[in-house]
Amino acid sequence: MAIDIITVGWIVLGIIVVLFLFGVRVVRPVDRGLVERLGKYKRLANPGFHWIIPLVDRMIKVNITEQMVDSNPQEVITMDNLNARVDLVVYFQVKDSEKDIKASQYNVNNYRSQIVSLARTTARNVIGNLSFEDTNSKRHELNTKLEKDLDKQTEAWGIRVVRVELKEIDPPKDVQERMNNIIKAEKDKKAAVDFAQAAETKADGDKRASIKIAQGKAESIRLEAKAEADAVEMKASAQGKAIELINTSAAKYFKGDAQLLKKLEVAESSLASGTKYIVPSGSDIVNVISEAAGVTPLPKKKK
Repeated sequence: MAIDIITVGWIVLGIIVVLFLFGVRVVRPVDRGLVERLGKYKRLANPGFHWIIPLVDRMIKVNITEQMVDSNPQEVITMDNLNARVDLVVYFQVKDSEKDIKASQYNVNNYRSQIVSLARTTARNVIGNLSFEDTNSKRHELNTKLEKDLDKQTEAWGIRVVRVELKEIDPPKDVQERMNNIIKAEKDKKAAVDFAQAAETKADGDKRASIKIAQGKAESIRLEAKAEADAVEMKASAQGKAIELINTSAAKYFKGDAQLLKKLEVAESSLASGTKYIVPSGSDIVNVISEAAGVTPLPKKKK
C-alpha cells in the first residue's frame, strides 16, 4: 500500500512538472504577447518570463518592429491612358500600445496580406488620376501621397505606415523607346553645345594670345625706333655743339686770315655731312679745333 502511494505521488509530481513546463512562455523584446483564456482576451504579456495555464490559456505573439511587404508588380492605367507597370514596397509597424496590439489581431485577419491588397488598390486609385509624366517625375510626392492614404486606412488595425517607395514605374515598350530616343537626342544636343562652347573658348584664347604677341612686337618696334631716334638726336646735338665751337673759334683765330677761315668752313661742312677728311697734324686748322675742344694748340712754325 505504501508503495502504491509513493508511485502515485511521483506520477502526480511528474504531471505537475509537465504542466508547468507546457505553460512556460518567454516574450522577446521585439514582441508583445496577447494571453487568451478559453477564447477571451485576458491580458497583455510584456517582454520577459510568463506562465499560462496549459490547455486553458493561449498566448499570441505580435512583432512590433518595422516590417516590409512587397505589393508585387501590377498594370495601372494612367490618366493619359498608358498601361504603366508599377511595383511598390510598404514599410509598416504595429504600434506598441495594448489597444493597437489587440486591434492588429482582432480587427483584421492577417494584416500583412491585407496591407498588400490595400497598397495595390490605393496605387491604382492614386496613379490613375495622374499622367505618366507626372507619375515618373514626381515620385517623392507620389510616395508621400500613398503613405498618407495607407496610414489613414490602416489606423483601425493598430498599424502605422512608416513609408512607401515606388520600386519601378515602367511605361509600355513603344513609349519607353520614344523616351529613350528623346533622352539620347537631348544628351547629343548638350554634348554639341558643350563642344561649341569649348571651341569658342579656345578661339577666344588664341585671339587674345595673338593680340598679346602683336602688342609685344609693336612695343618692341616702338622702343627700337625711339632708341634710334634718340641716337640720331644725340649725334646731331653733338655735331651742332662741335660746329658751334668751331664757329666760336673761327671768330677768335681767323681775323684777317681768309684762307684759314675757308679751310674751317670746309671742316665744318665735313662734320655736318659726316664726310671724312685727312688734315695734316701740324696745320693751323688742327690748332683751331684743338682750342675749341679745350686742348692747347700747337705752336706755329716760323717762316
